[in-house]
Amino acid sequence: MAASDNQLQAALKSRHVSMIAIGGIIGAGLFVGSSSSIAQVGPAVVMSYGLAGLVVLMVMRMMAEMAALRPGLGAFTELVREVLGPRAGFVCGWLYWYFWVIVVPIEAIAGAKILHIWIDAPVWAIGVALLGMLTGVNLMSTRSYGEFEYWFSLMKVLAIVSFIAIAGVWAFGLTSPTGPTWGNLNAYGGFAPKGWGAVLAGTASVIFALTGAEIATVAAAESHEPARTIARITSSVAARIILFYVLSLLLIVAVMPWTQIVPGTSPFAIALGHMAIPHAEFVMNLVVLVAVLSCLNSGMYVTSRVLFVLADKGDAPAWLVAVNRRKVPARAILIASLFGYLALAASVISPELVFSFLVNASGALMLFVYFAVAVAQIVQRRRIEAEGRETLPIRMWLFPWLSYATLAAILSILVAMMFAPARRVELISSLVTLGLAMGAAWWRRRA
Repeated sequence: MAASDNQLQAALKSRHVSMIAIGGIIGAGLFVGSSSSIAQVGPAVVMSYGLAGLVVLMVMRMMAEMAALRPGLGAFTELVREVLGPRAGFVCGWLYWYFWVIVVPIEAIAGAKILHIWIDAPVWAIGVALLGMLTGVNLMSTRSYGEFEYWFSLMKVLAIVSFIAIAGVWAFGLTSPTGPTWGNLNAYGGFAPKGWGAVLAGTASVIFALTGAEIATVAAAESHEPARTIARITSSVAARIILFYVLSLLLIVAVMPWTQIVPGTSPFAIALGHMAIPHAEFVMNLVVLVAVLSCLNSGMYVTSRVLFVLADKGDAPAWLVAVNRRKVPARAILIASLFGYLALAASVISPELVFSFLVNASGALMLFVYFAVAVAQIVQRRRIEAEGRETLPIRMWLFPWLSYATLAAILSILVAMMFAPARRVELISSLVTLGLAMGAAWWRRRA
């Protein structure tokens, strides 16, 4: 890490990091974005989310195996650097930073559109205010970020648990006037009305809604017991994916016909309205707003920490390796905030050209980073086994077969993106970003 006078403070508790992991998984992609997936796949969308969840779970387990050996690195992308070399660390670090620095303005705009329902002000002005507010939260202290994220995530969890309880008693016929409604899973074209090919294609779309759990491995470096914390969060991520995504979506398509789900609207709100729950749309708007603010908060946090570590390794300007008296990398936070304001301006001035390109150019970056993590885990495990030098506190399951299967799954999703018109532009633009990062890494190490 950085020099002793530029150390980040271990201010986060285990409860903070656990909720950060949950918050990373539960975002607006579940509460709103899942409507498009349901419309494209049908009830079998639960299989798409299940498959995508398995891929993310495997990557998280591989991260955990490596991070448990070096729990204080500060960013999981540094695990790739240690195994695959400085160029790989440079590329993964900057790709991950770019992915999340684009999430920041996207979430600010999403939150502003919701608040615009109740506040008579321009969307861009509300977005600027939200970005400024959460920049301030991150500048206060690492503990303040953790506390905000803890309560944001707790509200999201309570919302989902409440929905599961309400929809569950309806699906089993306890509150439904027509008795059990599980027949909706097969009544409108079958369980997979668009075919099983659509289920696999849907996996390529929904996996992006499941990214974010890895933020917890970054936050763990600022916790009191990094190794133990990492072990705890990775062992429970599977249950979270199953509970929060698969079960909630299963109940949505069980309580009502999936054909009534309108893409771009919250399927949770539609389902609650179908069950005649009062003020369903208002409640879901509040829940989505909390999800958006949570993601914006985490985006500000993770971009600053990754940039801090990149600067510490000489891959970003050295003046970014500085913390204020509260042990917060204030300069790195302000850089992320500045980029967010510039992207917000682009969304107003040139939404169809500049902002669209910025968003598309980040579309597949997480898959590139996950692929590098998987390769690094395989290489490191082979080295450890060949040398017989270390006992692993956390092990990847069924190594090497599940590791190779994860690599194959990520490649399959990338190939599926190439053949999906809606995703092809994102993949090509992201490949351009990858090429630029690799070129910069080559130039940086050659200079």
